[in-house]
Amino acid sequence: MTNPLDELVTKALDRRPPTREEAARVLGTEFDVLDVVAAAARVRRHFFGNRVKLNTIINMKSGLCPEDCTYCAQRLGADSDILKYSWVPPEEAATAADAAATAGAKRICLVASGRGPGQRDITRISDTIEAIRAKQPEVEICACLGLLSEGQAQQLRGAGVHAYSHNLNTNERRYGDICSTHTFTDRVSTVREATSAGLSPCSGAIFGMGETDEDVISLAFELLELDPDSVPINFLIPMEGTPLEGQWGLTPQRCLRILALYRFFFPDVEVRLAGGREIHLRNVQALALHLANSIFLGDYLTSEGQTGDQDRQLITDAGFVVEGTEETTLPPERHDLVTVRRRGVGTDLAPNV
Repeated sequence: MTNPLDELVTKALDRRPPTREEAARVLGTEFDVLDVVAAAARVRRHFFGNRVKLNTIINMKSGLCPEDCTYCAQRLGADSDILKYSWVPPEEAATAADAAATAGAKRICLVASGRGPGQRDITRISDTIEAIRAKQPEVEICACLGLLSEGQAQQLRGAGVHAYSHNLNTNERRYGDICSTHTFTDRVSTVREATSAGLSPCSGAIFGMGETDEDVISLAFELLELDPDSVPINFLIPMEGTPLEGQWGLTPQRCLRILALYRFFFPDVEVRLAGGREIHLRNVQALALHLANSIFLGDYLTSEGQTGDQDRQLITDAGFVVEGTEETTLPPERHDLVTVRRRGVGTDLAPNV
């Protein structure tokens, strides 16, 4: 009898996503969590070997956001004791980026709170990238500035931005439960705007906000439609002063099952272990590296992470190596998977239905 987890591995290696029923079984209790991790780890190793890509966040502008996302300590009306400041100078950001790249970070994520960038903000990012490139010309630059207006993605690309990060965060059905100042459609539109401009799309989720298994699965399918190159998986950090400060329902096992599921959905995509990993995975972070091929190094936007030494030791102890700048993160393009249609309407052959 065929093992259902083996079937999921076979589908993933062929870049075919799970069905909703298969996904529900991964999140459920039918399979032991270690068996789920072992199966998804086979997929991770096939496409990414034993490499771990390091990324770091530079919070260019902290707090004072007009949006009301309930998970965020920077939100409108939040009573969280976080750092609040306007745009940091390009030289300060470049110094931080230089230190991170020297410590092994391959991608620098420039993040700013707010609904979206104005023209002055685009100029600030451009000046910051120029300063970073003067010290670290090879490092990848990712921008995360909120909702984009028409033409802004092209401007960012012209400034040297490699990728644009804009998470969907939760599925469309329940998006209104976590934010009222913009919509799920707004977020989808921004990811598509970035992709159309030639920026590498980065879009993922935050889990631990009261979502059901069906919500987790629906979001995976919604993300698939955006065809992202990077999928950050965040686990809610319930910051005091936010509406979700009491949400502590995640367990390490739940986090591992979600990571495994998203590896099955995104077999050859950069699945990034992001915010909240230290808090919710705790002593099983090493197991998570067998699922995610990318992590954030250092601190997050409003909370502190492990030290760089701890992260690098974690990677080494788990038998992995830090991915170098000379290596390509994503697998080679698979033109052999592209087949020109020669059947169906317009031909004498029957359609493939």
